[in-house]
Amino acid sequence: MRQPLIRLGANELTYEIRGIVKKAEQLENIGYNILWENIGDPVQKNGQLPEWMKDIIAGLAKTNAAYSYCHSKGIPATRQFLADRNNNLHGAQITADDILFFNGLGDAIAKVYQFLEPTARIIGPSPAYSTHSSAEGAHANTKPITYKLDPENNWYPDLEDLYFKVKYNPHIVGILIINPDNPTGMVYPKEVLKRIVAIAEEFALFLISDEIYINVTYNGAEAFPLAQLIGDKVPGIGMKGISKELPWPGSRCGWCEFYNRKIDSEFDKLCSALENAKMIEVCSTKLPQMAIPLIMGDARYQPYRDNQNGSIGKRSKIIAEILKPVPQITFNETYGAFYNTIVFKPGTLTSAQHLHIDDERVEVILSQWLDETMNLDKQFVYYLLAAKRVCVVPISSFCSDLQGFRVTLLEEDEDILVDTFTRIRDGLLEYFESDKSMHSEKKPIKKVMS
Repeated sequence: MRQPLIRLGANELTYEIRGIVKKAEQLENIGYNILWENIGDPVQKNGQLPEWMKDIIAGLAKTNAAYSYCHSKGIPATRQFLADRNNNLHGAQITADDILFFNGLGDAIAKVYQFLEPTARIIGPSPAYSTHSSAEGAHANTKPITYKLDPENNWYPDLEDLYFKVKYNPHIVGILIINPDNPTGMVYPKEVLKRIVAIAEEFALFLISDEIYINVTYNGAEAFPLAQLIGDKVPGIGMKGISKELPWPGSRCGWCEFYNRKIDSEFDKLCSALENAKMIEVCSTKLPQMAIPLIMGDARYQPYRDNQNGSIGKRSKIIAEILKPVPQITFNETYGAFYNTIVFKPGTLTSAQHLHIDDERVEVILSQWLDETMNLDKQFVYYLLAAKRVCVVPISSFCSDLQGFRVTLLEEDEDILVDTFTRIRDGLLEYFESDKSMHSEKKPIKKVMS
C-alpha cells in the first residue's frame, strides 16, 4: 500500500476471552469435548429465558412495528420507561432525552472512546475488562491507563493509587467503574463510590459506570448505581443493557444514561457526538427495545431476578468449597456479576510446572501454543485446557500484572459445575506438584521461542 493502513492503536484491540476459543477448537477438532469457562453467556451454560418472557418477545415479533426503523436515540416509550424507573429507584432525575440506545454495550463502549481526543485518557480498573481497556488503548495509540483492584482487600479499588494517578496525569479526563466488576465479581461499596465521585469533582473529570450487571448481586450484597451517588456536580455516563440480566446476549441491546449533561460544555459535546453517530446509523436493534417495558414492568420480573441471583450465589459457594484445598491461590468470595478471578500467590508459579498429557496429538498442539516468553498464568491456562479440557482465561490478559485466571459462575447443571471445578482443582494441585522431581512423571512440553 502507498500508505500504512492501520493506526498504532489497533495493536491494543485484543480479546483473549474469545481468542482462546481458537485453541480450544483445535482440541474439539480431534474429538475432545471442552468445558467452556471463558465467556459470560448464560444461555450457553444451560440458562434459559422463562417462557413468559419468550411469549412477550414472540408476540412482539408478530407485529409489523418490530420490523421498521425506530427513533435514532431509541423508542421514546422505552426511554421514558427507563427514565421513570431510574428516577423512582435512585433519585437522580433524568429524562427520556438523556438515554441513548446502542447495539449492545460493546457498541456503546467503542463509540465513547472513539470520539475522545487521543490525548484524553480514561483510567479504568485492573484487572480490566478487555472491551474497555482495548478500546481505551486503541483510541490513545498506547497502553491503557489503570488503577489497581486489590485481591488482598476483597478486590476493592486502591483509592490512593487512583488518586495519585489522576493527580499527576493531566491527560486523564474520566474514571471508569465496572460495578459489579468483571472479571473479579467485586461490588463497589457505597463509601468507595462516594470517594471516586469526590476525586472526579476535585479534578473536573467525568465518570463512566458500566452497570451491565447492576441487578446481578447475591450473598447479601447490594450494588449502588452511579445515578444514586453522583450528585449534581459531576457529569457521568451509566452503561446498561439486557444481555446479562434477562439474559438475552444475542439481542445486542444496551443504552447509555447521561447524568448532569449540561453542567460541562465539553461533556455535553461528547454526548451530542454519540447521538449524532447513532443518527448516522439510523437506529439500534428495535425488537428488544420494544420488549424492555413489557418484561421489566411485569410483576414476575423481580421474583425471577431474585431467584436467579440466589442460584448464582449458591454456585459461588460450591466453587469456593471445591477450591478450598489449594493453598497456592488467593480466592475471594464474589458478590456480583458471574465471574471469579483466582490469583496465584507470588512465587508459586514456575516455568518448569506442567500437567501430564495422555495424547500425543494434544502434545503436538500444546507445543505450538507454548513459548518461553509467555506469562506463567497463560502457560497454566494452556496446560489446563490441554490436559483437563477446561477453557479459562489468564488474568494477565486483563491488563494486569497479577497472575491468575478468570472463571464463570454460570453453569446451571450442578453435575457439570462440580465436574468442571473438580478438574480445575485437580489440575492446580497436580501443576504445583509437577516441578518437584519426585512427583514428575514426564518432562514439560518443550516450548518454542516466540
